[in-house]
Parts: sequence; C-alpha cells; structure tokens
Amino acid sequence: MDEKSEEIIKKHMQNTKEYSKFKKLIKDTKVYETPKELTGELRPYQKIGYSWLVQNIKHHFGCILADDMGLGKTIQVLTTILHFKEENPFDNEPALIIVPPTLISNWENEIKKFTPTLSYYIYHGSNRTFPFEDYDIILTSYGVVRLDLDMFLDKEWFICVIDEAQNIKNPNTQQTKAIKSVEATNKIALTGTPIENKLTDYWSIFDFVNKGYLSSLDNFKTKFVYRIERLEEESTLEKFKTITKPFVLRRLKSDDNIKHELPDKIVNDIYCSLTKKQIKLYNAIMEGIFEELDGKTGIERKGIILNIITGLKQVCNHPAQYLHSDNPKISESGKMELLITILENILDVDEKVIIFTQYAKMGEIIQKLVSKKLKTDVLFLHGSLTQEKRANVISTFQEDEDHKILVATLKTGGVGLNLTAAQNVIHYDLWWNPAIENQATDRVHRIGQKKDVMVYRFITKGTLEEVIDEMSKNKIDLAKKAISNDETFITEMSDEELKEKLSLRI
Repeated sequence: MDEKSEEIIKKHMQNTKEYSKFKKLIKDTKVYETPKELTGELRPYQKIGYSWLVQNIKHHFGCILADDMGLGKTIQVLTTILHFKEENPFDNEPALIIVPPTLISNWENEIKKFTPTLSYYIYHGSNRTFPFEDYDIILTSYGVVRLDLDMFLDKEWFICVIDEAQNIKNPNTQQTKAIKSVEATNKIALTGTPIENKLTDYWSIFDFVNKGYLSSLDNFKTKFVYRIERLEEESTLEKFKTITKPFVLRRLKSDDNIKHELPDKIVNDIYCSLTKKQIKLYNAIMEGIFEELDGKTGIERKGIILNIITGLKQVCNHPAQYLHSDNPKISESGKMELLITILENILDVDEKVIIFTQYAKMGEIIQKLVSKKLKTDVLFLHGSLTQEKRANVISTFQEDEDHKILVATLKTGGVGLNLTAAQNVIHYDLWWNPAIENQATDRVHRIGQKKDVMVYRFITKGTLEEVIDEMSKNKIDLAKKAISNDETFITEMSDEELKEKLSLRI
C-alpha cells in the first residue's frame, strides 16, 4: 500500500488504536500454509484469499469476500475455519454460518468434501432443536436466526459468516437487524454480486463486518452517496475505494491473474433440498411402488419401474411437473429456489446462461417462473418449434444482449448447436449417461468460446438424483445389470435393491 492511501485511511480511522491495528495488518502480509487436514487443493488465488481472511481475522478486522460466482468462496472460508481449529484445537467457540435455505445442503456437502474433520450441526426445519453439544460449525438460515434470535444471542461465536450477503442489504428490515445483533469475535460476508454499484447496500454489508467503520448511514449518505451518485465526484469515489479496499477482496473470472489459473470449463455440483411438499410426494410414490410391482414380471414390471423413476425425477424438479399443475410456485421446489439464486448472480454480472432440462413441461415451468420473478424475457428451445422459430430463438440468444437466459430441452438443445454467447450452463436435472450431459455442455464450451465456462449440476440431496450422480461419476460396475445409455438397467434390480437406491435418505 502506498503512503497516500495509508494517509487517507489514517484520516478516516481517526481512532489511533484502530489505525495501529491496521498498520500491523498491512505489515504482516504473508501467504499461509494450508491446513494439514484439508482434503483438497487450493488454487493459487484461493490460497491468497484464504491467507487474506486469516490475516484480517488475526488482526480483528471483518472481511467481505466478493469473488465472482464459481471461484470457490466456500472452500476459502472453510479452510480459514480449519486453520484456526488446528491452531487452537481446544478453543470451543464455534463458527456460525448463515445462508439462504437453498444453500444449506451445498455447504454441508462442501464441509464433508473439503473439511471432514470439522464437526457441524444443521439448525433448520420445523422440528429443529438447538444443540447442547459442542460443534465446530452451526449451519443455519437467515429466517431461522430472525425467528430464534435469543438462541444465537446466548452463545459466544468465534466467527459469523453470512453467505449471499445481499440478504442484509436493507438495513431497516427485521432480518438485517437480527443478523447484525449476533455477537461474534470475527465476521465474514460472502457475495458474488458487484456491490460497488449500490452504495447503501454496500454500507449495510460493511456495517455487519466492521461496524462503525463507514460511520452512520446518514453520515455515509452525506459524505459518499450524495457526492458519488449525485455529484459524480471522482475524488470522493477514489477515497471511498481506498478506505474500503483493505477489507474487501473481489476477483473476477476475467482478471488476468485469475483466468490463466482456471480451466476453461469449471464444473460445480450444487446440492439442494426438497421442500415439505416434495418430500410428501416423493414418499407417496415410494409407498406405492411395491404394491404396483407385486406379481408383475418382464416388460410390464420394467414399465412400472420406469414410470416410478420418471415420477421421482419430476418431483425433484418441481411438484407442478409431476402433478400437471398450471399454477407452480417457486417456493414449492428447493431446486427452483436455488435456480433463482444462481440466476440472480449471473444477471448481476451481466452474463448469459443456458438451462438444460430433460422435460419440455419442466422447461415451460422454468420459463414461466423465472421470467416473472426476474422480470426478463426467457427464451425456450424445444422440440415443438418449427425450424424457423428454432433458428430465431438461437440467433436472438446469440446476438441480442437483452436476452440473457435460454431454457433448452436436452434433446433439442443438446446437439448440433453453437451457443457460445453463454458463459454459464445449468443442468437442472441429471441424465444417466454423462456423455449426453457433456454433449449438451459442449454447445457452449466449444471452438469460438472466448471465456471460461461455468457448469452447474443440480443434485437434490438424499434422492434418486444422488444415485444418478454417483453412477455417472464412478461408473460403478453394472455390467451384470446390462447397463445401457439410459435408466433401463435399473429395471433389472430386485425389490430390495430398488428400495435401497430409490428411497428418500433425509
């Protein structure tokens, strides 16, 4: 940091004690070794991010990690928690991680994958019970903290992490006030959206991690918002960037020092949970399966099993698909809620995305709900379109900057197309054959694509979809089951095997 920047920060801090802490922070810059028990490898930029988090925490400053979506904010945070756990193994104060409900399963999976030695407890759901035992991590949601605030105020927290930090952008909501009232020694906010564009949102998030650093909201509006947004004062903007830079880390996929570290295709498995309605439907299908199969053999038995598999997959997608409902709601499907969250992030960074699904009906539901929620036109490529309309959809998506989202059925959009305008691919539902999935991804990841491609595979936790994912990844020896390129091999399983593979595990 140059002398001019340091002087600006010194004047802003005014508090001598805070500034002396800051001077120690900037003079103590180093890259930390990754924890021994981390079961994964950090990319160079992730190691820098992890070291930055550790360094700020050691000097008691909060952090906003605002890396682009898909660059691995979760693993950087978990590595940081593991670092302090290994450094102080007898420190019993846990980490509190607050996330949108749709991301709870994803965080759980990342903990198991990268930091399995960290114990965790999920405090969520209608039958939740606050734990009396000691855990390294308590994982919960924004809504639960608001509802059960006293539980969180009664406990001492080593660190409080909030994911999708835009959930506290409005400082006047009950939820934001509840989150900010939780006392923690250290605080981290995670966001993949460009917070620089909305200064009052920025203030609210900063007020969480480093309370008082940007003064009161009224003073902030006078000193910065009015001067930057209304008067467009470049000097004030530069001062603002200078005083916030030490506590905000934002890397983009397009950064020169990032893109050479990334593969040209980054695949992310994103886990989601079933809603109560989905659980009820899933269990209802499973309860009737063996009655339907009783006494059935041959082709008739295979047909029934295939219908059951289709039904379970449709329930995982959205109850409206299975029930043939014309009035779907986002809140009825964990996968749909997750889709909206990811799409909001993609649109915030002004990128395009293709969403693949096996089912035309599901494509219609996605188009309807997404266009209404995000107030944007959603294109839909499916088999019933004429050749002319199909060509028009493709050219519009490729050439029109106002059309960011394309939904496509796997059979129609998965082969023979060049859709390089997109930088993101979402597989809303998984296919048994990974080759078909990869073929669809390659509509985007192909010659002519000038940017890294982010791929998101949606997997509903505890369901048939985990079985599909396991089989496609590990290529389990199913030669005896006569595995083919679709789900027909599963029709050869015994009743016991079917129950094991298809039953809900939550």
